[in-house]
Amino acid sequence: MKLVGSLTSPYVRKARVVLAEKKIDCEFVIDSPWVDNSGVPDLNPLGKIPVLLLDDDTRLFDSRVIVEYLDGVAPNNKLLPSTARERALVKRWEALADGMTDATVTIVLERRRPDDERSAGWIARHRVKIDRALVALAEDLGDGAWCHGNGITLADIAVGCALGYLDFRMPELDWRAAHPNLARLQEKLMQRPSLADTVPHE
Repeated sequence: MKLVGSLTSPYVRKARVVLAEKKIDCEFVIDSPWVDNSGVPDLNPLGKIPVLLLDDDTRLFDSRVIVEYLDGVAPNNKLLPSTARERALVKRWEALADGMTDATVTIVLERRRPDDERSAGWIARHRVKIDRALVALAEDLGDGAWCHGNGITLADIAVGCALGYLDFRMPELDWRAAHPNLARLQEKLMQRPSLADTVPHE
């Protein structure tokens, strides 16, 4: 298998963390849809990363599809519960974390536009989404050691990658002060090589 993506994408990071937690050997091919001569559009018609290339040349895209496939293909270190309700609760965490990341990416891209084309209102709208998502994540975590159950799941990985992307792209946002329980979770997650070794960087 080959995973195609960049070193900065939080969605690629989520897939890389799952690969590491599951101990699945997979070649990492660095490519980005934002560079000239990118091969990503030839692999994913939406021009997005990550893309997982299977041994039979099947292409999987969207990080949520990829990580669910990876969890199912290897029986060790299960990151998704087997029952429908528990599985849905973990996927709900992932959806909220990914949604917060979507809002962060939108702000990053908007800030890169020329001054006369940039929309302060659009940035503010997505900043509200981030703030509300942080509140919801913190409330759902409460005093828990993990997002769901008694050990790491896909929920924790998704949240850890989302918070890490906030640190990377919006360091001015002091989410730790407002949500110390999320800060404790992130500190614990960063002790795991799977997350520590995949911190986004240019």
